Amino acid sequence: MGRKILVVDDEQPIVTLLSYNLEKAGFHVVTAHDGEEALVKVASEQPALIILDLMLPKLDGVDVCKRLRQQQIMTPILMLTARDDEFDKVLGLELGADDYMTKPFSPREVIARVKAILRRTEIVQPAAESSERLVVGELEIFPERYEATIGGKPLELTPKEFELLLYLARHKGRVLTRDQLLSAVWNYEFAGDTRIVDVHISHLREKIETDTKKPMYIKTVRGLGYKLEEPKRHE
Repeated sequence: MGRKILVVDDEQPIVTLLSYNLEKAGFHVVTAHDGEEALVKVASEQPALIILDLMLPKLDGVDVCKRLRQQQIMTPILMLTARDDEFDKVLGLELGADDYMTKPFSPREVIARVKAILRRTEIVQPAAESSERLVVGELEIFPERYEATIGGKPLELTPKEFELLLYLARHKGRVLTRDQLLSAVWNYEFAGDTRIVDVHISHLREKIETDTKKPMYIKTVRGLGYKLEEPKRHE
């Protein structure tokens, strides 16, 4: 039996369509039809990924996402929205969703997105403790453990935030365009929707640059993109 996917949608035809195609692709599917049931199923089923509709009875997708992240449940979330509305997308991403799709969608694309997210967020458990470590100033990143610290204190990052930070660190000092980051971290084209990158960069800055008196790690290069560099104090 394949990885477990929780499908949360109050429209039965969509639940049936997604369940059929996911199971055909080798996944095990469990379902929920409202936000409260979704929270119960996450706790009891511990899915590898959640496909979460934005508009739900009882608790909407935004509230479900917010509550899961507040509880430090970092299960990857693919959010579904019926509207091609930038506010919906950005809000979902700001609350910790890993990706979004707009209805109507192609089941084949859903499967591709699910597989891509699972590839990115799967934590490797090596037979022996890995010694790989990336250091940038007070920032330490442990790729094999999906952990990062700053000044010795653990950082609470979503899977996507960690992937973005890791990619920036592995290319320390290099200017990376938004399109490069979209392609490398999200693994497919987002049709130029670089706002996704901006949102996640903003989140990283909030978490690793909490002391405004200290120099920044992530630098914006106007007209080009971003780079992670050793912090330098201004004279």
